[in-house]
Amino acid sequence: MQLSATPYEERLTAPRSWWFGSFLLGLAGALILLPFGTLPMLAGLAGGTAVAAVAASSYGSVRIRVVGDALIAGDARIPVAALGEAEVLDAAEARAWRTHKADTRAFLLLRAYIPTALRVEVTDPADPTPYLYLSTREPERLAEALRAAKAA
Repeated sequence: MQLSATPYEERLTAPRSWWFGSFLLGLAGALILLPFGTLPMLAGLAGGTAVAAVAASSYGSVRIRVVGDALIAGDARIPVAALGEAEVLDAAEARAWRTHKADTRAFLLLRAYIPTALRVEVTDPADPTPYLYLSTREPERLAEALRAAKAA
């Protein structure tokens, strides 16, 4: 497999506020268990924080990569030959494609806490998916990596 001229990899990590929210959920668990004593309260704090942190981490562990001649977005692996034009979406346009412009057949790798995205047409006639919507913090760089992988 040949590596693309412009390799790209991005992890869509959860925002910092989610980690603070994890602590707050642990604190809520501690308060719920407070009437049962100090030890259960500490267990509620540790357990609640840990469960919420694991949930935030797993939701934010999805990656987008361009490797060789393939785009890997989450669990999906799409050959770049099956992809058409990539459109960089600013925050307002990304919101429109998540809501009233959205097609139910589209592949959405959506993270609402990331305001920008890339919309890539799927040109494979055997694939019913009209386009890919990829939340990304660097849509221009991802589009460039896809163009470079197609040219290679």
